[in-house]
Amino acid sequence: MSTSGAIRTGIGGWTFEPWEGTFYPEKLVKKRQLEFASRELTTIEVNGTYYGSQKPETFAKWASEVPDGFIFSLKASRFTTNRKVLADGGESVEKFLTQGLTELGEHLGPILWQFAPTKKFEPEDFEGFLKLLPEKQDGLALKHALEVRNESFMNPEFAALARKYNAAIVYAQHADYPEIADVTADFVYARLQKGSDDVETCYPPKALDEWAERLKDWSAGGEPSDLPKIDPDTKPAKKPRDVFAFFITSGKVNAPNGARELQKRTQSRS
Repeated sequence: MSTSGAIRTGIGGWTFEPWEGTFYPEKLVKKRQLEFASRELTTIEVNGTYYGSQKPETFAKWASEVPDGFIFSLKASRFTTNRKVLADGGESVEKFLTQGLTELGEHLGPILWQFAPTKKFEPEDFEGFLKLLPEKQDGLALKHALEVRNESFMNPEFAALARKYNAAIVYAQHADYPEIADVTADFVYARLQKGSDDVETCYPPKALDEWAERLKDWSAGGEPSDLPKIDPDTKPAKKPRDVFAFFITSGKVNAPNGARELQKRTQSRS
């Protein structure tokens, strides 16, 4: 039995004009970009599902174009997370989960529930929301990741709630949003948002080395000692965890390079 979970590094989406002729070969047609990207990277976070529903045939098509082992993360609908009372979003959650995303089959990875910076932590309402998230859909196990962006979530009670429902708090390295590195689920989800278009590998080599070690710590069941927690007295169970890390937003031009370089570093043994 492996003593570490799988580590996957990726990007947000696969359609971005500056990647044409840089990440993508010069004459590669757009309809083959996913096919190419999924063989260079191990995961992609899909942003389009945040703005609107997709057809089952679309998910099936995506699944048919990627290799074994490749995983999609899907950003959940904004109509679910951008509401005053989260616990009232049951119908919206159901609509999102029944749009046909299970056509991805084994390629379906975490669902990212992203909340607005103005959304504050209200324990009862947030637990009401967590109760809406099923463990399975159409027989497929679901993984739920929570990206909160308001300082009010810097509260041990939030970590306890996430842990209770096996939902991963997203570790978001961002200039403005809170950083929460508590491990609260059987997987880990990180969004690295401090890259630069002026750095060929998105993050400098030294930072990539440091991130590789952190991802390895998480995958082996531990926690990096240099990242901030909101519940420092609680340690996660020591067990292998799959880890997802995405280069998002800042440094997007070179995000694919960052993802490839970080993946190489996680495959090396220290």
